[in-house]
Amino acid sequence: MNHNTILQPTDDQRFEIVGRGRYDFVRRAAAAAKMQADGDTEAACNERFHAFQDIAALLPDDEAIELRWEHSNTAAAIGILRDTAVDHFLLGDLEMTMAILELLLDIDSEDHTCAVELLALCYVAAEEWDAFDDMSIDLSDKSPSAVIARLWAGWRRNGSLDEGLLRLLCRNFKEYFEEFASDLHPADEEYLRDISSASPSRAAEAREMWLQTEPLWREFSDFIAALQERKTPRDR
Repeated sequence: MNHNTILQPTDDQRFEIVGRGRYDFVRRAAAAAKMQADGDTEAACNERFHAFQDIAALLPDDEAIELRWEHSNTAAAIGILRDTAVDHFLLGDLEMTMAILELLLDIDSEDHTCAVELLALCYVAAEEWDAFDDMSIDLSDKSPSAVIARLWAGWRRNGSLDEGLLRLLCRNFKEYFEEFASDLHPADEEYLRDISSASPSRAAEAREMWLQTEPLWREFSDFIAALQERKTPRDR
């Protein structure tokens, strides 16, 4: 173990990452966020990936351990794993994305970063149906992302939209249905003001989900076309 870091056990049989320098993940997460804000996306992605490599090197190879979310440096490390998984997802590297998200769920079983929903979408894209079925119990009807993942899974498997899930999406998450069935998804000033506000609208959150998952819908546009066909004449 490097002298700059300690993987410290807690009373509840979890672990905290107590470190400095390259193991100060609060600082490294903030540095990556600043690079992103300054428009240097490549540098931000590289910083997150190198931090992920350092985190992975700390974890034991022979057993799964749970990290303690309530500890700030440890929570920052967990967040970095989620962020670098998203980076790889946006680059179209599903295999690496799934590997990172699976590791993330191993160390954070309570899933504070909602990794399971992105992982579900990856499993559907990769047609990893056994893995998708194993995790489907964690896909809640209370989450629009989970409902969309399940709806898309049914479409890919059966070639049709599940009517119950479609009604659920339209009834409980109308803004998400409207966003996914729309032709336009502008990241304009109005959207940016909304999503960065203290209380973003559901419409802005729906657009954020679209923009974050857009690589999938560019490749699997048939699902979007199926949703668009179900729009009412008033919606068109």
